[in-house]
Amino acid sequence: MDTARDLFVITSSTPAARSLAQGDVSLALAAAEVLDLRDAGALRLDGDRLVPAADRSWHADDLDALLARAMDQLVAEAPYETVEDWLWRRGRGLARAYADALTAPRTGAAPGRFLTRLLHGSAPSTATAEEHPVAVAHREATDRWDAGDPLLTSFAAALGVTDTPPPREAAPAPDDDLVLTVLEDALVELAAVRQRRQIEQDAYDNVWRAP
Repeated sequence: MDTARDLFVITSSTPAARSLAQGDVSLALAAAEVLDLRDAGALRLDGDRLVPAADRSWHADDLDALLARAMDQLVAEAPYETVEDWLWRRGRGLARAYADALTAPRTGAAPGRFLTRLLHGSAPSTATAEEHPVAVAHREATDRWDAGDPLLTSFAAALGVTDTPPPREAAPAPDDDLVLTVLEDALVELAAVRQRRQIEQDAYDNVWRAP
C-alpha cells in the first residue's frame, strides 16, 4: 500500500532516475496512488473508471496523509472519473507534494534540500537520519527495490529508468496492467506536449535572431 511513496523515494535516490522530469514523476505517483487506494479497499476499478468504495470496511486511518487526500479528491458520483483524467488532475505538482510530506514533520529546513541530504548520506546527524520519516521511507523503498518488486519495477520501467531489476515473470494483474498502460500513454502525451512547446519556442527565438 506504499507504492506511491516507494516510487517517489526511488526516483529521488536512484542515479538513473534523478534526471526524470517532475511532471513524469507526478503522473506516475498519481497512477501508483490508484493501486494503493485499491489495495486499501478505498476504491475499485470498473473498466477504466475509479469507483470509491460504497461501504466503510476500509479505514481512513490506515491511509497516510497523501493517500487520504487522494481519497478525498475522488469523484464520488457516477459516471465517476477515468484513470486518465485522474492522472492529469491529481498528478499536478504531486512530486513536490510527496517531497513536502516526507520532510515537513521533523524539520523546518527547505524540503527539497533536506530530502536530498538525507537520501544521499549527508544528514545533520546519525540520530536525525535514523529517525526521520525520509530515512525510514528510504530503507523500506530500497528493500522493496532490491528485491525486484514487480509493481515498483513496472512503474520505474514506465518512467524509463534504465537500471531496473530484471522484469517480472508473472503477467500483471488486470487492474495493474490497465493503470500502467494509461500511465505510459500519458507519459507519451506529455513528452509530445514538451516537444511541441520546444519547437514553438525555437521558432519564436529564430524570428528574433533574424537580421
